[in-house]
Amino acid sequence: MTNEKFISEVETLKKFFTVYCKDKHTHQHKNIKSIDYKSQNYQVELELCDECSELIKYSIERLQGCPHEIKPRCRKCPNPCYEKKQWKRLAHLMRYSGMKLGILKIKRFFRLN
Repeated sequence: MTNEKFISEVETLKKFFTVYCKDKHTHQHKNIKSIDYKSQNYQVELELCDECSELIKYSIERLQGCPHEIKPRCRKCPNPCYEKKQWKRLAHLMRYSGMKLGILKIKRFFRLN
């Protein structure tokens, strides 16, 4: 996967985790995560609780180790790298955040028109 695609995937994770954590948890705190990918270092600023921080860290580690040059969606991957328990947690989080982000996008669209 290219560096640009990797950063795009990390930003997507960040967006989904932020929505979920702000709605479901308390005690978020800012921290800056340093990520190495293909000899480049990236800084990602997060504002998550400890539980979500651990899960996003796990997700980013899995993303860093993705063997596919063209990354498929994880649910359609022939060789899933997530442990079943973590995959279920992440699927729940993504489903919730995806619905919430979709609704926010629709609301913004109608406000503009």
